[in-house]
This record gives sequence, structure tokens and C-alpha cells, in this order.
Amino acid sequence: MDRVEAQEERRRRMRERVIAGGFVRTSDLAEEFGVSLMTAHRDLDALQAQGWLRKVRGGATGLPSAQFHGSVAERMATMAATKQQLARAAATLLVPGQTVLLDDSTTCLLLAHQAAEHAPLTVITNSLPAITTLAKEPGIALITLGGAYFPAYDAFMGLHTADAVRAFRADVLFLSTTAVTNGRCYHTSPETVQVKRAMMESAARRVLVADHTKFTKDGLYALAPLTDFELLIVDDGLPAEQLRSIRTAGTEVMVVPQRG
Repeated sequence: MDRVEAQEERRRRMRERVIAGGFVRTSDLAEEFGVSLMTAHRDLDALQAQGWLRKVRGGATGLPSAQFHGSVAERMATMAATKQQLARAAATLLVPGQTVLLDDSTTCLLLAHQAAEHAPLTVITNSLPAITTLAKEPGIALITLGGAYFPAYDAFMGLHTADAVRAFRADVLFLSTTAVTNGRCYHTSPETVQVKRAMMESAARRVLVADHTKFTKDGLYALAPLTDFELLIVDDGLPAEQLRSIRTAGTEVMVVPQRG
């Protein structure tokens, strides 16, 4: 194994160690992997830049927070049954012949699995799992958005992806978010916000698909106010008072039972 391969393998194992442990001290990682403290810091910097974890004082954490959304596997497992219900509800809005934008969220990935039932559709997405799913469907005209690949998100993100979005115009956008606080959507990475804002600008209709727990979380980077979405699809775990407030502000709400 050469130096680069050894470095990649060490970082992979560090990533797994942090995600499994929730929090690990930098000094413990340096000792465990037989590297200097400075090398351990560089490894964690690289993993943080890829979106795998977040550096904090004394170490690194893989636990979700306002600055870190958690791994793809963790997000897929969170509120899984409810997300499936939300995706089914969103799929009822698909109309054959539409051009549809899908973001990289796990909820919209579930929607992608149902898209073929409403073919023909043109689907534009930056999500690699959605691309893999839709590429197999003969009734789907698939447009992929390139750019920098972020392994932790399993998606293409950043400036070049945002520029690619602006080359298209979609009938409808389905998008999810990390958090909704005081009527505004937030995310944990600026690259994500950059792409999702471009998607919102490129769609005639914008649909936010979010389970009720998103309304109890915080995010670091503001995406857009809820009023920028024509429709919110949410489960019935959201309190009635919040539902009334959202509707009064002008956004239509589709409430989906958590158990169908």
C-alpha cells in the first residue's frame, strides 16, 4: 500500500470510528492510528470538508447538529416510515409530461423510486442514488447535474452544480430541508444552500417535503422562508398551531398521516 492509499484507508477508518463513537478526541485518534497530532488534525479537516463529520474542541463528532446533518445512512434511518408516507403523497402530484427537479434529500430519493409510475417524466437531479435509480427507467428522461462530488452527501454540490441547474426550467421542484425555525428553512452546509437556491429559482412550483421533526431542529445556513414554497407536505405530527400559522402566511399545507 503506497502513501496515498494508506492515508485514504486511515481516514476511512477514522471516519467510521467517529461516526460509531459519536465523539472521539483527536489525541486518541492520533494514538490509535500511530500518527502525529498534526496529521490527525489534517485528516479530520479533510473529512470535515467532505461532509463526513464536524470538528469540535478537542476532537470530532458524527452526531447531527446545527452544523452537521449526519451521515446518509443515519438520515435514511431517521423517520424512515414517515418519509415513505411523505414521498407517496408527493408522488400523487406528479403529472406525466412534467419536468421535475429533485434535490439530494433522502425523502426525495424515496420519491425518485416512485417516479416511473407517473412516466413519462423528465427528471433533473444532483443525487447520485436518485440518478442510479432513474437511469434504469425507460419512461424517465434523466438530466444529471454535475459538479464537485461530496461522498458524505452522495451528491454533487457547490458552484458548478448551481450553475448547471440554472441552464434548465422545471415545472415543479421537490425539496427537503435540515431544519425549519421561525418560518425559515436552514441547512448545515453552504454548498447545499447554493444548489437548492438555484433549484428554487429554476422551478415554476416549489414543494417542500419535510417531516415534523425538522420543525424542532436548528441549522446554520439560511435557505429561504417557508413563504417561498407554494406547498408544504408534512406529517400530522406538526402541531395545529404551527399549521395554522404556515397557512395564514400563504403557504398551502398537505398533512399526511404518519401511518397510512
